[in-house]
Amino acid sequence: MAATLRIADHIAAGIDTRDALAAKTTTDADSLGRLLRFLSCRGIFEETAAGTYALTDTSRLLLDSHPSRMRHWLDLEGASGRIDLAACGGLLHAVRTGEPGYDQVFGRPFWDDLADDQVLTDTFSDQMAAVQGKLAPAAAGAYPWDSLGHIADIGGGTGALLAEILKAAPAARGTVVDLPGTVEGGAARFEAAGLSGRTELVGQSFFDELPAGADMYVLSQILHDWDDEESVAILKRCAEAAGENGRVMIVDRVIAEDEGKQLNTEYDLRMLVFNKGRERTVEEFAALAAQAGLKLRGVTGLPSYHSLLEWERA
Repeated sequence: MAATLRIADHIAAGIDTRDALAAKTTTDADSLGRLLRFLSCRGIFEETAAGTYALTDTSRLLLDSHPSRMRHWLDLEGASGRIDLAACGGLLHAVRTGEPGYDQVFGRPFWDDLADDQVLTDTFSDQMAAVQGKLAPAAAGAYPWDSLGHIADIGGGTGALLAEILKAAPAARGTVVDLPGTVEGGAARFEAAGLSGRTELVGQSFFDELPAGADMYVLSQILHDWDDEESVAILKRCAEAAGENGRVMIVDRVIAEDEGKQLNTEYDLRMLVFNKGRERTVEEFAALAAQAGLKLRGVTGLPSYHSLLEWERA
């Protein structure tokens, strides 16, 4: 709630009393005071005098400008916040039925919400870019991308991952495939990175026929959004486009008997509620890939408990 109301930013700007904050955020002063009292008792804010508040090290994470982008992840009016609300209100429905809890809470699927709300779309794209911004350097450094001539990032958003990969592979060229309203944001990123001459943006669904002939088709945090049937359909499109000699790289969380199991099983439930997706074990990925005519070539773990899973034609 504090993230949604941007309380930390207002305090940083000098609006630090209960009444002034209530006026700025268009909230009820008494109710806001109760929220701030609750948060102050837990060290999120500091009540320096009666009804006057200051930032702590914790609440500085909620500043809009903080590189962690924590405020954006917790904003209940943004894409991630709506998924959190669905997790709170829709998990029971999802467990009982196997169907997405998001639809139960908001009345329609997440992707339909996104298609009709540009602000929601923008927050989702920003958050996915932030995730890839953390994941991309590790993924780019964990594989010999410079051995490839053409890399296609399928569902690659605005190209955060592909940009890092192409920096590590200066002779390669790349293609980002994503929906038209999303992929267009990659143009500015590639231009700023000096990669415009080596990149192509393709606006389409990954359920449709994909541009053929790349050496590697990358699916980074895509399959966990989808159930098994849809995941197989996506993998089949990648396998078709890759042909006999191309390969497919899945970058995703992998449930294993390691220190990441607690976190990855939490994300598994979030994916269930969100879109009937799931986090998977290596064996579960292999079962899906086999239906697309692919066999496992190798697995490389990353510090974030994601893995690179490389596939070739079976």
